[in-house]
Amino acid sequence: MVYDSLNLYISGECFTFEPLYADPGVRRETLVVDRDTGMIRLNGVYCCSLYRVQVTSESSSGLTSQTAQFNGSAPPAPTLRQEEVITIYGLIGIIKLNSGEEMRVRLCRFSRVKADIYRNSMTKGDHLVLITDRDKIGKINGKEIFKLTRHKIIPVQRSRLHLSDQQIKDDETYVTLLSQLLGSGFFYFSYDYDLTHTLQRQAEIGEVDKRPIWQRADERFFWNRHMQKRLIDHCVGDVNLSNFILPIICGFVEINHCTLNGKSFIFALISRRSQYRAGTRYHSRGIDEKGNVSNFVETEQLVILESTGQKASYVQTRGSIPLFWKQVVNAKYQPKLVVEPHPKTAESFRKHFTEQIQRYGDQIVVNLVNTHGYELPMGQEFARQIKSMNDPRVRYVHFDFHRECKRMRWDRISLLIDQIQPQLETQGYCLLDGASKVVRQQTSVVRTNCMDCLDRTNVVQSVLARRALNLQLRELNVLGPNERVEDTGDFEKLFKHVWADNADEISRQYSGTGALKTDFTRTGKRTKAGALQDLSNSLMRYFKNNYLDGGRQDAFDLFLGLYQVDPTGKSPYMAAQRPLRVILLPLVVIFSIFMILLTLLVPPESTFYTLVSISVWLGVIFIAHRTILRYGTDFVDLPRLNRSVGLDYRLAKGIVEPYSTDVQMSELGNFVASGQATVVAEGSFVNSKDE
Repeated sequence: MVYDSLNLYISGECFTFEPLYADPGVRRETLVVDRDTGMIRLNGVYCCSLYRVQVTSESSSGLTSQTAQFNGSAPPAPTLRQEEVITIYGLIGIIKLNSGEEMRVRLCRFSRVKADIYRNSMTKGDHLVLITDRDKIGKINGKEIFKLTRHKIIPVQRSRLHLSDQQIKDDETYVTLLSQLLGSGFFYFSYDYDLTHTLQRQAEIGEVDKRPIWQRADERFFWNRHMQKRLIDHCVGDVNLSNFILPIICGFVEINHCTLNGKSFIFALISRRSQYRAGTRYHSRGIDEKGNVSNFVETEQLVILESTGQKASYVQTRGSIPLFWKQVVNAKYQPKLVVEPHPKTAESFRKHFTEQIQRYGDQIVVNLVNTHGYELPMGQEFARQIKSMNDPRVRYVHFDFHRECKRMRWDRISLLIDQIQPQLETQGYCLLDGASKVVRQQTSVVRTNCMDCLDRTNVVQSVLARRALNLQLRELNVLGPNERVEDTGDFEKLFKHVWADNADEISRQYSGTGALKTDFTRTGKRTKAGALQDLSNSLMRYFKNNYLDGGRQDAFDLFLGLYQVDPTGKSPYMAAQRPLRVILLPLVVIFSIFMILLTLLVPPESTFYTLVSISVWLGVIFIAHRTILRYGTDFVDLPRLNRSVGLDYRLAKGIVEPYSTDVQMSELGNFVASGQATVVAEGSFVNSKDE
């Protein structure tokens, strides 16, 4: 079990992590990080996976050399020399920022033996990332689940004198990015429950697997694995830091104690967002060459009967359309949709579904994009790849959500359920008895997508979840054979709100705002008030996606190790000379608005003068706005840390570069130049042979 609380003693020489125990008779295990060398010690023993001790001894026959383990002295007990003592609730990990350099440290020197420890990793620039507060969400199987609410990032290095002014500024930016992400409320953890696995996978792993949680964890959802790498690398031989390695997930967790018909049970919802291709709405789209898709989320609905310990689980997934496509932000409300004619589309597409089948069984693929207009090329190419793959384990259904449910007729989702009813009946759900033995397995999964895998996807998933919940509660004898969740009053309201909260959280992580259409999820019907809220969220999405999401994408890339700070390289935040229009045009718009307000407030000389003045300034705003849209990519907030975004930017500017495997870009310029790709809908590229 991972330590659930520790005292951190901070001195000028080291950081000492000491677990807090209720039983004073239990042996105290201490972890020490040396501030000068970055070396890690467990109970006074240097962890030698990162350190090599070269012992050189002098003898009558000359010099001999051998590698040996160096045992340091035990970490000092806390004394008055400690500068600070804080209580923490877990170590998220260690991340290296600026001024890292390989160091050689002379530990001891005596007449006949010289011992040197060489570090294989960098010490300067290391920062400890700590959990300083948490909220208890509830218990599953008697094990507590927490939400990360406060954190602290502490530099290991005591001085910044070795840093340049630019490196200091960069580090402040990096820390701000990490703090904003960690403070977002997206992260959850447990010290003894494996949040990365569904109940069914846990049952398959079985009680015989006694490995620590971090070793059993599903790496897709182990979000801080990169930060924990330093500790994981030390778990070799007799040295085991597993009690300090705490996996965290990104997503949503809600746990509720409920009573129906006199029977108490736990109703829980867990959404796990994959760390692969993680990011923001317009900066992370589609698939990569390994078959990972953007915004992949596994959602598990749990029912646990408290009297018998029986457990039921139903799992759904969502993920970006598994094609190579992108939308480069350019200040327009709807950026250009580019479907790349990538040479590895078919291979990556097959990889994606092969992995999904291995993990979840047969795939019921529900595609909700429009069958006309802007989204049409995506649906056509998706269907073509499904047909080309020709795998009987993949059932594909294209349900045009907006057409079928227009005029707020969202009850027509039942038409979709009818189409996949035979597959749903075969699919079933996972059921465990009171001893956590498998009674029934879920044999397939519904993989739902729309363009963003947010709003339409949320609505459909909640409908499928209610269907499964009815079956589960009837089998557990909580509901009678003819009773339905829809008729339970307060519990039905709770169900709707939990799924709407889940929709909002997953949407905030990807798009920056709450989900659209949650009025249907919360109330079961579409309302005008909900439509107005959707308008507000849509406008906020436009602003955030264009002018704030570059930094949010940088935060994901830095946190996950997709970008690693190179202290010898050029700063990604070096001020680049931007066109004068980037400064002048927004000022022109602001000044024009000010003049319109001034014209309206000051007593006019004549009505004609007022109308002419307002018309002139509106014309100025119109021209400035059109110019901003023309040079849109100069104005938006683009990520600084990921090379592929730089190529996307040059693509949007018309400076097309050859495809690079490292950044997963296609030779789109060659296709456009040769006429093999053309614009068919608001910037959408498709193969001209398929027009």
